[in-house]
Amino acid sequence: MAFKNEEHYLMLSGIQHFKFCKRQWALIHIEQQWEENVKTVEGQHLHKKADQPMIKEKRFDKITVRALPIQSHELEITGVCDVVEFREDDNGIPIQGIEGTFLPFPVEYKRGKPKQGEEDVLQLTAQAMCLEEMLVCSVNKGYLYYGETKHRVAVDITENERIKVKEIVNEMHSYYKKRHTPRVKTGAFCKSCSLQHICLPKLMNKETVQRYIERKLS
Repeated sequence: MAFKNEEHYLMLSGIQHFKFCKRQWALIHIEQQWEENVKTVEGQHLHKKADQPMIKEKRFDKITVRALPIQSHELEITGVCDVVEFREDDNGIPIQGIEGTFLPFPVEYKRGKPKQGEEDVLQLTAQAMCLEEMLVCSVNKGYLYYGETKHRVAVDITENERIKVKEIVNEMHSYYKKRHTPRVKTGAFCKSCSLQHICLPKLMNKETVQRYIERKLS
């Protein structure tokens, strides 16, 4: 099977940025701009605890793999799972060098607490879709661990969320191919964005001189 050029694959983590704000995603993933704030530093610190590349731990009927590289040739995305738990199951898949069969469950680490939006769920769903394609198995559940609450939330990987992931990824590829950074409506969420000084949301909504003249002439 001939795979597509992986150099054009997008970062899976961008799904969360895109869902939060399409302009933020474009500034980071197309224009390669980034600034740190307290929230991004806290998030990096939390991920360092999980992202110890390819470390495997086996306890009883569960194998834990950290910082597992994943990708999907269908979606043309690539990324890293913070943690994947392989639990022994008769309907699972074999793992080289280990007796038994196992099913994978992605675990994504997040700072803060559960959000009202679905960006975390969609990112986890995309991880599950990558694992399904790579391992040729079904992934019907994953977990989100939140640093503020020190609690993990079980997430069902539904068909509805899979469809949303495909739609978002297709839109991301469309912007990326055109190298287009979209304009968006500003809001209170802009205050928590690490790129607010680059994005300049207040200036973004101001009318240009050219547009002003054109409007007056018409």
